[in-house]
Amino acid sequence: MCGIVGYIGKRNTKKILLDGLKELEYRGYDSAGIAVLQNGEFSNFKAIGKLVNLEEKTKDFITNGFAIGIGHTRWATHGKPTELNAHPHLGESSYVVHNGIIENYAALKKELLACGVKFLSQTDTEVIVHQFEKNLKNSKNAFEAFSKTIKELEGAYAILLTTKSQPDTIFFAKHGSPMLVGINDAGESFFASSDTPLIGQAKEVNYFEDGDFGFVNPSEVAIYDRDSNERKPNFKKLKEDKLSAQKDGFRFFMEKEIYEQSHVVADTLMGRLSDSEIIFDELDKSLFDGINEIKLCACGTSYHSALSASYLFERYSKIRTSVEVASEFRYRNPIMSKDTLFVVISQSGETADTLETLKMAKEAKLKTLVICNVDNSSMVRLADSCILTRAGIEKGVASTKAFATQVTIFWMLSLYVAKLRNSMKKEEIIKHISLLREVPGSVKVSDEMHERLKRLSKRYLHGHGFFFIGRDIFYPLALEGALKLKEISYLHAEGYPSGEMKHGPIALADPELFTIALLPEHMLYEKSRSNVEELSARDSTICAISSLEFDKADDFIKIKNSSHYMLEFFEMMVVLQLLALEISVRLGNDVDMPRNLAKSVTVE
Repeated sequence: MCGIVGYIGKRNTKKILLDGLKELEYRGYDSAGIAVLQNGEFSNFKAIGKLVNLEEKTKDFITNGFAIGIGHTRWATHGKPTELNAHPHLGESSYVVHNGIIENYAALKKELLACGVKFLSQTDTEVIVHQFEKNLKNSKNAFEAFSKTIKELEGAYAILLTTKSQPDTIFFAKHGSPMLVGINDAGESFFASSDTPLIGQAKEVNYFEDGDFGFVNPSEVAIYDRDSNERKPNFKKLKEDKLSAQKDGFRFFMEKEIYEQSHVVADTLMGRLSDSEIIFDELDKSLFDGINEIKLCACGTSYHSALSASYLFERYSKIRTSVEVASEFRYRNPIMSKDTLFVVISQSGETADTLETLKMAKEAKLKTLVICNVDNSSMVRLADSCILTRAGIEKGVASTKAFATQVTIFWMLSLYVAKLRNSMKKEEIIKHISLLREVPGSVKVSDEMHERLKRLSKRYLHGHGFFFIGRDIFYPLALEGALKLKEISYLHAEGYPSGEMKHGPIALADPELFTIALLPEHMLYEKSRSNVEELSARDSTICAISSLEFDKADDFIKIKNSSHYMLEFFEMMVVLQLLALEISVRLGNDVDMPRNLAKSVTVE
C-alpha cells in the first residue's frame, strides 16, 4: 500500500517529507524515496527497505529557504523492489510519484520508446513523467502539459509531479487512489495519501474527489474536475488524533481492513490480468515442469485459504492437491516426493511452524513457492519463488484482508496452472478473468449490509455455541468464519461441512445452538438447504446467508445475486467478518488486540 507526501514551504523540506513518510509506514512498503527542488536544482534520494536506510542516505542533505518536495513509500507492483524502481521517477527535468496503476502504460511506453525516450525502471509510473515532458514540448505551459497527460492515462492513480519549468508548483491528480492537500497560517502546503502525515503540520485539509487535478503554489490552490471545470477547494479542519487518522475514521483497524478489501484485492489483481490469461511475471513457468502434486502448508487463517485453494486447483488445474497443518506436518515424518510443488502460505512470512516445513521441503529438494504479504521476509528469502499478496499492513490480529488476497491469488494461480496443463479451454479462462475483475465489487461493504449486521448481532450474544456450515469451497469459508468469531468474541464456534452435521454434531441442536448457514445459489444449494432443514427441524436457531430467500431461517442475510459461486464466496466472507466484528463490539471486547493472540506467531 504505497504512500505519498508533498511539501511547499520554507522549512526543512527533507525533514517534513521523511516525517510524513514515517506516518505512512503502517501501510506497508518495500522502498522509499524523496525529490526536492530548490534554487532550480533537484536532489533525489532512494533506498530499498525501511525508512532508516533513506534517512542514512540523506543525513548530509540540508535544505535552507523555500523549496518544494515530494516523497513516496512503494509497495512493489510493476517491477521488483529496487532503487531504480523506487519513486520518485525522473524525466529530463521533472519528477513524479504515483499510487495506483496506469493500465495503458504498455501502449504509452511503446510510443515513448519509439520517440527515443530511455526508461530506467520496470514500473508503470515512469511513463507519466516522460509523457508529461513529451507534452511539455508542445504546450504553452507546464499545467497545459500536465492536463494533457492526465487525460491520456487510464487506470487508478494519485499523482504528484514537480518540474524545473515551474519550480514553485506541485501538480496533482486523483482518480481511484486517496489524496488530500493541507494548508496552514504560515502559507505552507502539504500533500499526503492519508490524514496522518498532515497532523501537526496543516490546519485545514481538502480531500480531492475522483477526477480532480490541478496545481498548488505558494499563492494558489487550483482544482479542476474531470471535465476541466475549475472548482473551489473545500477546506475542513484537520482532526488531531493520529491513531484515529490511521484508522481513517473507523472504530477499529479490523473494521478499516474489512472495508479496505475492495482496494487491496484490486491491488492483488493489478498487472496480473490480461484479456485472455493470468500473468505472474514473478514466476518462471518451469516451476511447474514435472509437477504432479501441489502440497499446501499453513496455519490458522492461511490454512483456510489453502483449503479453499485445494478445491480450485483440483477443479480447474486438474492436479492432485493436499493441504497440511504446518504444526502437524513437521513432526510426522511425511513422505515428500520430488514431483510435488511445496507451497507455504503466511501473511507475515515468519510463522515459525510454516517456516520449518519450508525448510524441510528445501532439504528434500522439492520445488517451493511462498504466498506471502511481506517482501524480504524469511519465507520469501528461502523459497524458490514468491507471489506477494499486496494486502498492505494488517494491524488487526484477526486476519481479514490477508485471507481475501490469498484466496484471490489462489484463484488466479489455479487458472495459470490450468493453462499450463491445458485443463481448461481458453474461453473458460477468459470467463474466469472477467469474474476476477468483479471481486473488488463483491467485497465492497454496503452501508445497508453493515447496518443490518449491527442490528442482527445483538441476537447472538448468548447460547452454547455456533456452527458455521458450508459445502465444497464454502466449508473452508465456514471454518474461517468460525475462527473469526472465536478469535475476537471468545464465544465457542466450529466450522463443519454441511453434510457432516448428521454424523454426530446434530446431537447438539437446540434453540441455543446458533447455526450460520452458507447457502450459495451456484454451489450445491439444494443439498446444503436440506442439511440446514435437518437442523431447523431440531430447533437450532438458523441464520442463513444466501441470495435466495430461505423460509426455514430465523434470520436471513441476503447477498447480491451473482453469476458464479466464487463471487458469492467473497461476499459471504465479508458478511462473516462483519458479523464477528459486531458481536465482539457488543460484548465490549478489544477487537484489534484479542486476548492471548499475536499477529505473527514466531514460536511453536
